[in-house]
Amino acid sequence: MTYSGQVTVGGPADVHELKDLMITKIAVGPMDNNAYLLRCRATDEQLLIDAANDADTLLGMIGDDGITSVVTTHQHGDHWQALARVVEATGARTYAGRDDAAGIPVPTDVLVEDGDTLHVGHVELTARHLVGHTPGSIALVYDDPHGHPHVFTGDCLFPGGVGNTRKDPEAFASLIHDVETKIFDVLPDETWVYPGHGNDTTLGAERPHLPEWHARGW
Repeated sequence: MTYSGQVTVGGPADVHELKDLMITKIAVGPMDNNAYLLRCRATDEQLLIDAANDADTLLGMIGDDGITSVVTTHQHGDHWQALARVVEATGARTYAGRDDAAGIPVPTDVLVEDGDTLHVGHVELTARHLVGHTPGSIALVYDDPHGHPHVFTGDCLFPGGVGNTRKDPEAFASLIHDVETKIFDVLPDETWVYPGHGNDTTLGAERPHLPEWHARGW
């Protein structure tokens, strides 16, 4: 089946099969959050991005192999409702941006800084600190050696714009600056974007609209 990235709460997951990594996307909870399960094809080690809600659904997706790590992209409550149960059930180490960890009620084992490398088996992910939606939001970049990059953006980048900055001009200026300099300026148009809610996109689809985002201020 061809991966579409279109998932609905209560519906099936969608799987993006890459040569070294399998990415399973599922929608959970009343705010239609996306959770992503990354599985190294060489080692079968797994990492979960955002234990957002519906712990039973997430644990069913994780399966008997468990996860070694769970990354919370940012401190907003809709992204960690299932975190405590998932960690209790799996013993996974928890990761979050240093400046958001205090806002997450489950202790963070590893405080993530901009440029840090995280691993799932043999696969490397690079963390990018994007300030504005929250103080410590992080995105994870997988630069696939066999193809184009893939980036998990939490609530910092969606189809049609950056994340909500609550009509705060300084927060918007910070977020769009970080998204441009750390994502758009260094990654190609083919880069696949996996956001915290809704459908996927690519940087090439969004890049022409950057001037519009600047002009509207959100």
